[in-house]
Amino acid sequence: MHIRTLGPSGPQVSAIGLGCMGMTDFYSTGQDRAEAAATLHRAVEQGITLFDTADMYGPFTNEDLLGEVLAPHRDRVFLATKFGILRDPARPQHRGVSGHPDYVRQSVEGSLRRLRTDRIDLYYQHRIDPAVPVEDTVGALADLVADGKIRFIGLSEAATDTIRRAHAVHPVTAVQSEYSLWTRDPEETGVLATCAALGIGFVPYSPLGRGFLTGELKSPDDFAPDDYRRHSPRFQGENFLRNLHLVEALRQMAARRGVSASQLALAWVLAQGPHVVPIPGTKRRRWLDENVAAVALTLTAEERAGLEAAFPLRAAAGDRYPAESMGTVNR
Repeated sequence: MHIRTLGPSGPQVSAIGLGCMGMTDFYSTGQDRAEAAATLHRAVEQGITLFDTADMYGPFTNEDLLGEVLAPHRDRVFLATKFGILRDPARPQHRGVSGHPDYVRQSVEGSLRRLRTDRIDLYYQHRIDPAVPVEDTVGALADLVADGKIRFIGLSEAATDTIRRAHAVHPVTAVQSEYSLWTRDPEETGVLATCAALGIGFVPYSPLGRGFLTGELKSPDDFAPDDYRRHSPRFQGENFLRNLHLVEALRQMAARRGVSASQLALAWVLAQGPHVVPIPGTKRRRWLDENVAAVALTLTAEERAGLEAAFPLRAAAGDRYPAESMGTVNR
């Protein structure tokens, strides 16, 4: 496994991490805990050190899973979790947001307990709270660093101005945002460049477009009835069909290279800079092994240009979240 650094002076982690959300939530309630646990163990064996979760996945069940399975490997892994998204069981699609300092302190205690650890390696503000100055939230996080409860501070889906304001209070180690061939927003908004300029690591989530860029999805009927992608504009109706044409171009390019579509898509993300550490999510060992193999794939300048021509900015049809969830993205 290749190693990367989250920023010039940040912590060293595996070149790709493992996004664990789907092991317990969102991609169908038909979860296989035994396979998820086996996938986590395999990831450790493969040299993955960065494991990504959040308290709202489940909620709480994802952190419980990682805490149980990774406890024997605690000194070999780099645990990242998040706080700040509030879920209402009575309204499954609703999301609230809190960045209040008291909530930060409350949340970290729950995550520490569920993850069975005395420190969280990287603690992200999952969404920026428009009602609370980011300086106040980061100030509370800085206190947690001083207390030894967290090691590094991160932000998720933060705009460039927010990143700079937060970084002025306490060094931000990583910014996590959706980024892939079909979600190139961080280039357009300047977030990717801002992270590079400030020495902040950039952690793309959904680098495979929530599974779309694997080339395995052919119809919305491929989703389980409770799969949240059924509510995502990009996976619905005419948008789905238009996006299939994008993926077909990726499949053809991957076939010429003799790799899978997902490996080519991951290789493109990895090529965006040494401070970029994607966290493709999977709950099965088969896909984990395929993703890990992408780390060794180096793209030619011609291949990169071809991919970017096939997936220009705003190429994907449809928003990446339903309207309510898009409203929580800091822009």
